[in-house]
Amino acid sequence: MTAAGAELVRLDARAERAAAWFHEKWGLPAEEYRQSMARSRAAGAAVPRWYAALADGALVGGVGVIENDGHERTDLTPNLCALYVEPAFRGRGLAGALMDLACADLAAAGGRELYLVTEHTGFYERYGWTFLCHVRETGAPGTLRLYARAV
Repeated sequence: MTAAGAELVRLDARAERAAAWFHEKWGLPAEEYRQSMARSRAAGAAVPRWYAALADGALVGGVGVIENDGHERTDLTPNLCALYVEPAFRGRGLAGALMDLACADLAAAGGRELYLVTEHTGFYERYGWTFLCHVRETGAPGTLRLYARAV
């Protein structure tokens, strides 16, 4: 599948490079990404899952689906996480294509709904997400916006 000149893939053999890329974008230890990606390949379960957008072999976007993305509503699962598109590739529909791929893959595995937390307003609504409520971040005093989307 291609979107805006990039190939969309479910991460597999590229996990080492992808873990470093996600670490660079979000600051979480690369080892956490590596372990999650390894579980994704080994388990065959719907969660976790990781996806990338590649342009000329380079990672230009990515997203994951995990159980919980650092909020106290552990009953609202699974969660879309770590969505990022390189600035030079923004405005081409890659974020939406990555979210659509994650949703389609989750639906094929029997999933019905996907959640996400964010500080953004307006962006996710354009892609079919519905604001549910504010949720407290795990171990933090602040809250984030929680969205849901049927898959």
